[in-house]
Amino acid sequence: MIEIQSLKFRYPGTEFRLKIPEFNLARFEKVAVIGPSGSGKTTLLNLIAGILTPLDGSVAVGDIEINGLSDAERRDFRIRNIGFVFQDFELLDYLDVMDNILHPYRITSALKLDREVRARAVALAENMGIGNKLKRRPDELSHGEKQRAAICRALLPNPGLILSDEATGNLDPSNKTKILDLLFQTVEDHQASLLAVTHDHELLNRFDRVVDFQDFQDENIS
Repeated sequence: MIEIQSLKFRYPGTEFRLKIPEFNLARFEKVAVIGPSGSGKTTLLNLIAGILTPLDGSVAVGDIEINGLSDAERRDFRIRNIGFVFQDFELLDYLDVMDNILHPYRITSALKLDREVRARAVALAENMGIGNKLKRRPDELSHGEKQRAAICRALLPNPGLILSDEATGNLDPSNKTKILDLLFQTVEDHQASLLAVTHDHELLNRFDRVVDFQDFQDENIS
């Protein structure tokens, strides 16, 4: 599902450097990424999603080389194929929860908004425990409720790849388990793959594999 080769990236004007000789995620695999803050874990997700592009090397999702696409092509590919749960939610304050969940369908012709999609959005929200919050604005939600709305938005298009940046980081223990259950169930139901950045080490035994980003940081130092 993901194949990275000889990737190099840096942010202009900073000392940050990221070098990943090789990284792979198999189809249907559930992989957790751990490591120190600032080591590049979120940057990796952004490179896979095509939000950022590498200086060198290749990033492929399925049989598509992401860094070979134009900006518009990367956006449409991401919306159709990748569910991204952002650490800072990326909810729009002027939209209510329902419209935030449906937002990917409104910004591209790559997805079709219909009655079935709306029903699925409501069902996701109910499963997440925010079915009674759909008419509220983000500033009326708790931190954890915002996180759950962001997860609903990411899961709605039934993506083949789910990227999760601390999806359980703002939730209490019982909701952490519930959210992870839903993510894993989505992977199984839709034969998707999951790559999750997390600091919740107590959840790691539920993943197929754990990647320690410290290994890539050591590569950058050598």
